Amino acid sequence: MRVLLVGAGGVGGAITRIAARRPFFEAMVVADYDPDRAESAVAALDGDARFTAERVDASDEDAVARLLARHRCDVLLNATDPRFVMPLFRAARAAGGTYLDMAMSLSRPHAERPYEECGVKLGDEQFAQAADWEKEGLLALVGMGVEPGLSDVFARYAADELFDEIEEIGIRDGANLAVDGYDFAPSFSIWTTIEECLNPPVVYEGGKGWFTTEPFSEPEVFDFPEGIGPVECVNVEHEEVLLVPRWVDARRVTFKYGLGREFVETLRTLHLLGLDRTDPVTVPGPDGPVKVSPRDVVAACLPDPATLGGRMHGKTCAGTWVRGVKDGEPREVYLYHVVDNQWSMTEYGSQAVVWQTAINPVVALELLATGAWSGAGVLGPEAFPARPFLDLLTDYGSPWGMREQ
Repeated sequence: MRVLLVGAGGVGGAITRIAARRPFFEAMVVADYDPDRAESAVAALDGDARFTAERVDASDEDAVARLLARHRCDVLLNATDPRFVMPLFRAARAAGGTYLDMAMSLSRPHAERPYEECGVKLGDEQFAQAADWEKEGLLALVGMGVEPGLSDVFARYAADELFDEIEEIGIRDGANLAVDGYDFAPSFSIWTTIEECLNPPVVYEGGKGWFTTEPFSEPEVFDFPEGIGPVECVNVEHEEVLLVPRWVDARRVTFKYGLGREFVETLRTLHLLGLDRTDPVTVPGPDGPVKVSPRDVVAACLPDPATLGGRMHGKTCAGTWVRGVKDGEPREVYLYHVVDNQWSMTEYGSQAVVWQTAINPVVALELLATGAWSGAGVLGPEAFPARPFLDLLTDYGSPWGMREQ
């Protein structure tokens, strides 16, 4: 297997550190718009000759396809933000390669009823091309991070091994992470966080299908394991709600994120001021007017999440809560994966949130390389058997857990 990794930021850098410990691939080309960032990611790997650095513009489909061909890469792993999903998705298909991402094509709210009806849903643009990928015998494995990704694997595992009928699947994400020295320092991409938190959240119900609600709706307190404890969680737009019902039979699917009240109020203020917008606005500059995206300005004003690991402490938990029936009796479980920031920094030099995201596409790549997973079309993690993934995740030294509720 020869891999083109596009994006050498926090998650991309963690991917290289995790992959460097595994023998399943022949080469990994690390490409980024910033060549210094790609070079730094490769330089950190102690001379592993399987890794090389390149510069590429992720929005330039032809350039990406040429890079795939020049290095004879058969897989494109997308570690950029969701704005670049579609050009990279198309470039992989044009080159006849396999495609993996950790976040899907962007949504657009319904023009008249944004908090009742879906407009363009997450992943719609990718699923619209599913028949073409399948006809050509190519695989696009979408949403293969931690959430979406591992959370979807948990949903498939619950359906296959733990339940006869599933009433509800709810992804629940929470943490007790803190960053010393900052009043506000998100542990993941603020661009992506604004996108998913301020868009109308999507809920799935059998017989009704997908519909939307108000941002931060239906608050609940969820008790997270391994010392994290109770965290208030709210509805957030996320890919699992769009992926799980395609392959797993459940009467209701939700995603709730433990943001905390201060974080929610900060996001609401950004929205109130229009600083969540992506359309450029014109501002004065030293050489005349300059067009800038307000959201890009917010991101530029905040610290890079990849650099926060040394100041961060605590744990992060990603998991899937499932309620249903087994052998005629009600059952309720929480399948989860916890990463301690001190451990991930000591072991890999990566902060917990980006490391937890990064390990899952590497596990998936290894399953594809060995043939344990295979397929054609545009497929989510739920389309593949869960047990091989969970066993290999444990073999990587990152075990998962299950709690009977």
